[in-house]
Amino acid sequence: MRAASVELLTDEISGPLGTIVIAARDGRLASVDYDECRDRMMALLAARYGAVDLRPVPDPFGLSGSIRAYLAGDLAVIDDIPVETGGTPFQRRVWSALRRIPAGSTVAYADLARDVGRPAAPRAVGAINGRNPVAIVLPCHRVIGRDASLTGYAGGLWRKRWLLHHEGAVP
Repeated sequence: MRAASVELLTDEISGPLGTIVIAARDGRLASVDYDECRDRMMALLAARYGAVDLRPVPDPFGLSGSIRAYLAGDLAVIDDIPVETGGTPFQRRVWSALRRIPAGSTVAYADLARDVGRPAAPRAVGAINGRNPVAIVLPCHRVIGRDASLTGYAGGLWRKRWLLHHEGAVP
């Protein structure tokens, strides 16, 4: 017998970063990614849920509206968006720590590793950031190199630069 698929509500948000694709379930944001990263997004969703059934709806649970408000300048609106990330306990600890980095601020990978109790693991923290299923809302764009370089961002460094500039934190 085949397992039932998980229904995810999806929407697309057009704006200065191109098209952002979201997926939500039970009032929580399960994925935020960019249109050209859709294959990555689908692989991450399949790894978490198995078979998924995507159902496009306008503004599921008001989440698209919150992201639009963030893009329009209400930086704090993303702080309270409920998320459903899946992941290991360590991944969830790193992703949770991202939410504690205030808009307008940045931290180095090494500092984030220390903050989550793994000071010798900045590369592991970087890899976890690269698998962040909820871009922008879990603000991995606020993590930079020790020398303030803009290193790594699955959506492209130009988007990371835009997000940091938007938040007033261009290093």
